[in-house]
Amino acid sequence: MEIVIKEVLSDKDLWKWIKFPNNLYKDNEYYVPFLANDEFETFTKDKNPAYAFCETRLFLAYKGDEIVGRIAGLINHAYNEKWNKNAMRYTRFDFIDDFEVSQKLFDTVVAWAKERGLSEIMGPIGFTDMDHEGMLVEGFEEFNMSITFYNYPYYLTHMERLGLQKDIDWIEYKITVPEQVDPRIEKISNHLIKKKGYDVVTYTDRKVLYADALEAFKIIDIAFSRLYGTVPLTPEIIKNAVDSYIPLVNLDYICSVKTSEGKIIGFGVLVPSIAKALKKSNGKMLPFGAVRMLKALKGKNDTLEMFFVAVDPEYQLQGVPAILISVLTKKIIENGVRYCETGPMLETNSAVHSMWRHFDKKQHRRRRCYIKNID
Repeated sequence: MEIVIKEVLSDKDLWKWIKFPNNLYKDNEYYVPFLANDEFETFTKDKNPAYAFCETRLFLAYKGDEIVGRIAGLINHAYNEKWNKNAMRYTRFDFIDDFEVSQKLFDTVVAWAKERGLSEIMGPIGFTDMDHEGMLVEGFEEFNMSITFYNYPYYLTHMERLGLQKDIDWIEYKITVPEQVDPRIEKISNHLIKKKGYDVVTYTDRKVLYADALEAFKIIDIAFSRLYGTVPLTPEIIKNAVDSYIPLVNLDYICSVKTSEGKIIGFGVLVPSIAKALKKSNGKMLPFGAVRMLKALKGKNDTLEMFFVAVDPEYQLQGVPAILISVLTKKIIENGVRYCETGPMLETNSAVHSMWRHFDKKQHRRRRCYIKNID
């Protein structure tokens, strides 16, 4: 039966596009769906401020009346300008194990790239570094995180047949929470706090956190600015992120470090895993999804997902990460958490890898961004 590619041009088709992976992975025990409402807003122009510097086109593949694949092509003008690139991005590339399907979807995005005069295609990678990125290439039998893609092993063969090559990898650690804070880390932390007069801030008031988070994201933007694929975070993107997360986060797992003058130089955010809640609710908020998510976020949870630990580059080599790790680890131990998952870390980012060198950890997943010249 002929494979037909159709562009997503209506909200009705967008919902079909969003829900396709849930059908593709309905029998897979390791797959965790994204929150459907979040995905809808991500690909709705008046909801996602990244559309100020991005363009997208979304496509579905049909075999008869059945949807058998999807893809999004994305032109990130801010990325191309910052890194002097001429690239098309692709993201949310999912398909049945049929090479004709993956090829037709991919070729459709490549055709758009050529129409726009672009010379390479890269992915899977989204709007900004805060979006999902990297195709799973190791760890297919590990329960996925709530913030990362899951895919079948056969995707790797399809990427190779499409002529895509590795550009860079991210790795992830599963860290076993220790019984006590490493004395070496605690010693460094206490010494710096006393010597430098740093103020360690934990939060009990979301209004205070909101104000600090807006400032902290500027530090995050600077700290991550040299990392692969990043683009500057605009004030609108920062506000959108803070508005989305502040009402939900568990305040126990957020910490900032300030100078004696009150300047934020370090910020750490860990979030109780909602992966199991999303799995049970199939990514839906109703009728019970919201209740399950709140229970996971606010109640007893043995696993945390590390959203980020960011330190102002001026202070990265001055031990500030040790302060964040010491403070957060104490709270994690106190609350009976057993595991922390780091989320994707660039394989080349030795600074962030070194933060976990004193912990009992296992590298359990690897993700990849592919690239191909299309001149």
